[in-house]
Amino acid sequence: METGGGQYPVACFVLKEKKAMRYIDIRSDTVTQPTQRMRDEMYKAVVGDDVQRDDPTMNKLEKLAARMVGKEAAMFTPSGTMGNQVSIMTHTRRGDEVICGEMSHIVIHEVGAPAVLSGVMVRTIKTGDYLRPEQLAPAIRPDDIHMPHTGLVEVENPTATGLVVPLEVMRQNYELAHQAGLPVHLDGARLFNAATALGCDVKEITQYCDSVMFCLSKGLCAPVGSIVAGSREFIDRARKNRKLLGGGLRQAGFLAAAGIVALEEMTGRLQEDHDNARYMAVELNKLDGIQVDMESVQISMVFFTIDRDAAFIEALPAKMLEKGIKISGIEDGMFRFVTNHDVSREDVDYVLACMKDLLAQ
Repeated sequence: METGGGQYPVACFVLKEKKAMRYIDIRSDTVTQPTQRMRDEMYKAVVGDDVQRDDPTMNKLEKLAARMVGKEAAMFTPSGTMGNQVSIMTHTRRGDEVICGEMSHIVIHEVGAPAVLSGVMVRTIKTGDYLRPEQLAPAIRPDDIHMPHTGLVEVENPTATGLVVPLEVMRQNYELAHQAGLPVHLDGARLFNAATALGCDVKEITQYCDSVMFCLSKGLCAPVGSIVAGSREFIDRARKNRKLLGGGLRQAGFLAAAGIVALEEMTGRLQEDHDNARYMAVELNKLDGIQVDMESVQISMVFFTIDRDAAFIEALPAKMLEKGIKISGIEDGMFRFVTNHDVSREDVDYVLACMKDLLAQ
């Protein structure tokens, strides 16, 4: 293995026989490789036909997931997007309006699916950070023949910008929605990160929603899948919508086996990712031209701007890739680095050293 300047290990190396390369990948926490135990459990999993509900490994995962989030039942979906969209379809009727923050994942990153799949409108609220009760209350439609019917309140924790929503805000939104007869769906893609940051049991968050989606493949290292949980009646209806969308899988227990390991083992180690993100944020903020949004560093995400010209900004992902580091390009004026299970503190130091070198050129 080569060294870069003697102090930091080069991020990629070539095994001469296999010609395999290792990269430090901080584009997202979705890029993690399954752990060895996941691979072992997938190999030996006992499986059945999940559409027929007789896959024992999938049944075990769904019961475990429901118990962990304090809901009656749970259902596996191949992706978080499908999980959110199945939930919207199950809660609403065509023509309903869904209230959510303007930066919600279902608005920005799910390809217009609420309109296409459920035939619903999305009423986006300019929140600045996360939806608050004083913003929610006036957005709920009155009973007026000219207006759409409000059918659902959708919230996130953590948000797409890495902010963790306080439990009190969750409670107030939930109670306000229920007073108006509205269900609440929680997009909790990184739900266990939120619980880690809040220092609480995950059930303390999910008590303030009627349904929740959380990912097994974001931060928890499972290769595929998300979970939707809610009441037994809700999940029974959601299964039919999942089937409609093509999400009825057969021998899905091979995927469920990795999901079980994700919940049993990986949920308990997220503080390490948070600590590495905080360390990265502090050190990046010391570099000339970089300004980190320190207030948003609450989970494993670091958002920052670089005071350099457009050519430098555009070229940075390719320059970092040459050094064995995978990063995403700029979005909405900011870069985002995400720590994860496959990124060590030593890797973070190497990323910092490379950023410093490139900024000095």
